Amino acid sequence: MTLPLRRALPSIVLVGALMLGTTGCIAGENASANDDAAAGESGSWSTDTLSIDFATYNPLSLVVKDQGLIEKALGDDVTVEWVQSAGSNKANEFLRSGSVDVASTAGSAALLARANGSPIHVIDIFSQPEWSALVVPADSTITSVADLKGASIAATPGTDPYFFLLQALETAGLSVADVQVQNLQHADGRAALESGAVAAWAGLDPIMAAAESESDAKLLYRNVDFNSYGFLNATEEFVTDHADVAQVVVDAYEEARTWALAHPDETAQLLASVAGIDPAVATTVITERSNLDVSGIPGEAQLAVLRKIAPVLVESGSVQGGDDAVQKALDEIVDDRFARDALDD
Repeated sequence: MTLPLRRALPSIVLVGALMLGTTGCIAGENASANDDAAAGESGSWSTDTLSIDFATYNPLSLVVKDQGLIEKALGDDVTVEWVQSAGSNKANEFLRSGSVDVASTAGSAALLARANGSPIHVIDIFSQPEWSALVVPADSTITSVADLKGASIAATPGTDPYFFLLQALETAGLSVADVQVQNLQHADGRAALESGAVAAWAGLDPIMAAAESESDAKLLYRNVDFNSYGFLNATEEFVTDHADVAQVVVDAYEEARTWALAHPDETAQLLASVAGIDPAVATTVITERSNLDVSGIPGEAQLAVLRKIAPVLVESGSVQGGDDAVQKALDEIVDDRFARDALDD
């Protein structure tokens, strides 16, 4: 579902927001959980609607939605609209169009979007996952990345699996020009792999874990360092004009993290239900490939990973402004104040 654009970004807001550094000052920067509570009691929230995504690659979003954490905090004065993102590329499309205020992506996808002019900030970290790998069918004769030269590979451009593919190819002295990339959404990539339409797939959990379990698909190449963190992103308009509600969202995420770490089995069951996968597969995703026990505060740890990915983005031709645009995005993308407030309370 694509919701209509509900707000236009005034140029004065855009100019002010672009002046924001990682600790910049914009309207509402001192918003806190206590301010949120007062706003809720007085019915004076800065907006009457919040549009936010949920995604099976973001387990905390499922907990937040299932438990109604945001709705409980905002009360009846704010209508919460939930939109499902099928991948980071779709989440970025929603953010760019203004049809959502907050959405979850891989860090690499957020950097790409920001470098290409999408005015977003990362406001919370939801996981440090190993959610991407290169996958081949059970009966494949391909045994190394080098064997993929000339092969047809399913991938979703603008997502972590796609950037994982680029980095993996580089380890074998190959580039994207040496393979045939089939632009398919993640679930369609799995279907293409299993039908024999492609020789390999740049996979994403939990779909990838399901393919392993149900179809005996093999992980050809894994490298946890090629996976970027899970980013919770918001538009500049939203964090500028609705800092009080942004704080509620991040507070809810941190509450969900605490619950998920204490209830891994229930979190896996929730993932299984939403994703339509076997509970055992969901358990693998939650316990083995989704490190939720990380600080929600975005900062140097995430930027260090993005700096490694940045040259890959530039060399692939994915960034219109090249090195300068990527560096500008790295300088501007982090807004850590909401996560810091959430963890201070």
